[in-house]
Amino acid sequence: MNRLVAGAVALGALGAVSAQAADLNYAPRGYTLNQPLNAYSWAGPYLGGTLGYAWGEVGNNPTKPSGITGGIEAGYNWQTGPWVFGVEGDINLTGANDTFAPWKFSNPWFGTLRGRAGYAFSNILFYGTGGLAFGELRGETFGLSESHSTVGWTLGAGTEFGLAQNWTAKIEYLYVDLDSSNFVVTGAKNDYRFGVVRAGINFHF
Repeated sequence: MNRLVAGAVALGALGAVSAQAADLNYAPRGYTLNQPLNAYSWAGPYLGGTLGYAWGEVGNNPTKPSGITGGIEAGYNWQTGPWVFGVEGDINLTGANDTFAPWKFSNPWFGTLRGRAGYAFSNILFYGTGGLAFGELRGETFGLSESHSTVGWTLGAGTEFGLAQNWTAKIEYLYVDLDSSNFVVTGAKNDYRFGVVRAGINFHF
């Protein structure tokens, strides 16, 4: 009788361990379509932050603002097989500025709202991205300051890596073109076109 009880307990423990081991092979999130249960899943919502460097030029002006940029981002992915589609938005503060002769131009902040499409090799995702951009261009000369917030467009590409069950890291390049505005301090239409290289980390829910 004691052997029968001990055998039943051992079988129960073995079953629990097997179930836990099987769980470890499942995708970290349950939103993926047409995906094997043990494959890495990119699907679902995420939230994270980025840090990078921006450099560009102001139209109709010799200044070339550049500087560190950092911000927060949020998005949502859908996945079918190895194909990943999503939408992502971000808002960033920047230290990009430059002075030439009497003029100084800076870009205090910018944001984007973009679509993403990519191909995943398990926990490595290659993607392209593009959409709406918006931000502020500030001009200064002889103690006078003037700011304009405009919209524009952005295109880019990147690679994202799955580090753990809910964490990913990425490196990304964006080209941003903000529309021109009439600046009184320069007497001209000035826009801002710039590139951004940045790294980011995201938590997937």
